[in-house]
Amino acid sequence: MGGGPRAGGGVVAHPAAGDHDPVLLVSSVSRSYGRQRVLTDVNLGVRPGELVGVVGENGAGKTTLLRILAGQLRPDGGTVRVRGSLGYCPQQAVVNEALTVGQHLRLFQVAYRLQNDHRARELAERLGLTRYERVPAGVLSGGNQQKLNLVLALMHDPAVVLLDEPYQGFDWETYLRFWDLADDLRARGRAILVISHLAHDIERLDRLHRLRAGALRGPGTEDRR
Repeated sequence: MGGGPRAGGGVVAHPAAGDHDPVLLVSSVSRSYGRQRVLTDVNLGVRPGELVGVVGENGAGKTTLLRILAGQLRPDGGTVRVRGSLGYCPQQAVVNEALTVGQHLRLFQVAYRLQNDHRARELAERLGLTRYERVPAGVLSGGNQQKLNLVLALMHDPAVVLLDEPYQGFDWETYLRFWDLADDLRARGRAILVISHLAHDIERLDRLHRLRAGALRGPGTEDRR
């Protein structure tokens, strides 16, 4: 995609910049459904190696914001700039129930044009998913479907990671593994945005924003690094 913002809003690939510049830059994003204004004036920047959280009540517009950031929904105004590849893990697992875990990994390896599936296998092992390689996704538990959802979002090693309630359905051990994985991604210089309706483990975040009245506003924009 091009290097500058498109007229009328949208997600745009950004040209190379400094290591400390945001790789995800959201500027004055707004979105309405009919007469209902969901997002009013959202501004956000996430730099390489940052783990940023956004919390808000149900209906606050969190999923709408993520869909705009992922390029699935066009904003009414404002721009979203992404520098590098993007990984998106939606709240609801997007899997083919007839395909096994292993078939999903091979399918997405082709889709991402990856030379091998080493990263996918590493992630599956870390999340305890390897044992289900020959199991159709449709018979997996909700937690294991979410593990697969997360692996598929991360296996191409994206520069920007968007996570919508990524730990939903995880048991306690997997929940802790998720945060270990998030720390590893941050150490690798990946920009991570986690959206949730509750502020889980906020001490693990570099910054926490609260989505209220359609905008990211304080209090709740504390720098926690």
